[in-house]
Amino acid sequence: MCIALIGGMARLERHYQSEAKKFGIKLRIFNTEQANMAGKFAKVDAVVIFTNKVSHQARNQAMSAAQKNGIPVLMHHSCGLCTLRDCFNCLGKP
Repeated sequence: MCIALIGGMARLERHYQSEAKKFGIKLRIFNTEQANMAGKFAKVDAVVIFTNKVSHQARNQAMSAAQKNGIPVLMHHSCGLCTLRDCFNCLGKP
């Protein structure tokens, strides 16, 4: 399973990656707005957006790209490891 993470804190990236590895998930992190977001979401199974650490424009771009590709989106205001772990559990991972 591959999940795109939009937002979050740059200093926690390696912790996000290690947590994803525990769940057997490949995590793609986008801390900033990216060009061609729809193309980058083509091969992900879900999108997690941490709304407190991302601009409105980046969030809207991510939502639009996810809807275009029929990808489920989880949005949370918090950006901690526990929140990411909860997202993994919501997506059906142990």
